[in-house]
Amino acid sequence: MKQLLFYGLFIFLSIMTIYACGNDEEPCSQLTWYEDADGDGLGNADISIEDCEQPTGYVSDNSDTNDTGGSSLVAGTTPVSAFEDFNTDAVRVSFNGDEITIESNGLINHTSPYWQTSNDLYIDPVIANSAQMSPGTITERSYSLTVSTSPEIASSSSSTGLGAIGIAVTGAPIFNDEEGPNISLSENVASGFDYAGGHMGPQGYHYHLEAQGVNENTQVSFDDEKLVGIISDGFLIYGRKCNATDDYPTDLDVSGGHSSSTQHSDGEFYHYHIINELYVDKYYLLFGVDYQGTANRIL
Repeated sequence: MKQLLFYGLFIFLSIMTIYACGNDEEPCSQLTWYEDADGDGLGNADISIEDCEQPTGYVSDNSDTNDTGGSSLVAGTTPVSAFEDFNTDAVRVSFNGDEITIESNGLINHTSPYWQTSNDLYIDPVIANSAQMSPGTITERSYSLTVSTSPEIASSSSSTGLGAIGIAVTGAPIFNDEEGPNISLSENVASGFDYAGGHMGPQGYHYHLEAQGVNENTQVSFDDEKLVGIISDGFLIYGRKCNATDDYPTDLDVSGGHSSSTQHSDGEFYHYHIINELYVDKYYLLFGVDYQGTANRIL
């Protein structure tokens, strides 16, 4: 009897083991997908990404010699080539179907008096009033933002809040025009910002303002068309000038947004610009307006 029970238990456990093994998820096998900007089913061999599943606007073929849509996924969606401008030492960008995830450790790639003095990127203040500089030094952090590859204008705009509202190309978060609940950024506080328009806070080093035009500035946008970063509603934000016209755009909405081509896409898509209006008669805010899309949380 004991022998029968033993064999029965053995068979039962064997069946359960086989069942469990059969239900294990197979490991992801990444494939190479090529951008099909013009939607003809043929991909551009020069622009590709690795992904387990076929992303929107990408195909397995790489034989298109005239992918006239430029670097945009499809008309109106976020151009993947824009993410090549992000600081690869700090920022990791991944694609999963119709979503893009931007992860950053916050370690910027430009000089600042907010680095520790032992860091190679430390410099004495060239813009910041040292007496007004906020305490703390740049250290590794963790930021993560997931957005749609095709962000849409919402039925109504929404206000930004305290904390990170975007991630800059350098890896640091973008903040709005507030220093606290219902406390607007003052000229006194801004005088402690470094040339890149950033300073320290409880959430680490972050930006409020456009960078200054000084010799030390080789990385961040100043009165130009450079990509600044991505706002949490999924729309990219560029400098005050527009690549399509090589001038300040005149068709911006109340949030500094419009649809046009950029250096990252021949096709038009909606994006923001730093609005060419002075704040407290001295600075340009990166983004002190409402979201036109639906904001996603930055973790």
